[in-house]
Amino acid sequence: MTGAEIVKGLITASVLLLVFALGLRATFADASSLFRGLFRPPHRLLRALLAMYVVVPACAVGLSRAFGLPGAVSAAMLAMAVAPIPPILPGKQLKAGGSRDYVFGLLVAVSVCAVVLVPIAVPLLGRIVGHEASFGPLMAARLIATSILVPLALGMTVRHFAAGPAMRIAPWASRIGTILLVAGVVPVLIDAWPELRSIAGQGTMLAMLALVGVAMAAGHALGGPDPDDRSTLAFATAMRHPGVGLAIARLNVPEEPLLGAAVLLYLLAAVVATTAYALVLKRRRAP
Repeated sequence: MTGAEIVKGLITASVLLLVFALGLRATFADASSLFRGLFRPPHRLLRALLAMYVVVPACAVGLSRAFGLPGAVSAAMLAMAVAPIPPILPGKQLKAGGSRDYVFGLLVAVSVCAVVLVPIAVPLLGRIVGHEASFGPLMAARLIATSILVPLALGMTVRHFAAGPAMRIAPWASRIGTILLVAGVVPVLIDAWPELRSIAGQGTMLAMLALVGVAMAAGHALGGPDPDDRSTLAFATAMRHPGVGLAIARLNVPEEPLLGAAVLLYLLAAVVATTAYALVLKRRRAP
């Protein structure tokens, strides 16, 4: 087994463990909450989809054209703009004060909707930027199911039938998953550092931070009257699933060697911006 395969295995195992740990803390009622209120005010799911799949992709197209970004960077930004919520984000949203029903309901509802919306959004964005693009629903369903829905459902099933053991297992699964994630991500960052430096200039980092900023603002504005819902949606619009984003980009522009670095750069920009946003929220709530 090569070093790259070991790192990939560590990251995959860590994500599955972290999502399973989240499922151990959730219920099926939490996961279905947004679907149950789909056509009733305050229309939480519809506003979330508007922020994630209309406002952010439109901003990504505008920034890509305005900055004249390199092909790999433009493709990565557009791909991340239509990718679903990353599976480990709910932990951060819950720490920031998000309610369980909205955090888990948003993860499940947006992931299910993404199976339909991503295959529609990708070719539409491709036409806008003058590049033929596609991403089939079967591929979207497979990636989203294996990385989000299946491990989350397994965790919720354990919680449903054995709530006590589930709550005792959850912290350990989360800790082990975090250790594995760090062990897998650090070598990736070290290996990709020269490529990250090569594409970070010429307005690239500024464009990505601008996209993340607009995404958080859109989520905050469309999150509704509850301040915790606004912060939860702000995180979700900015942080996107890197695995799905990279798969979309690689399928449509396989000739670009720097796609992985560009997706990673967006992810770093989103982590920095959302961490700063979380600190601001914490200071405001401190009194």
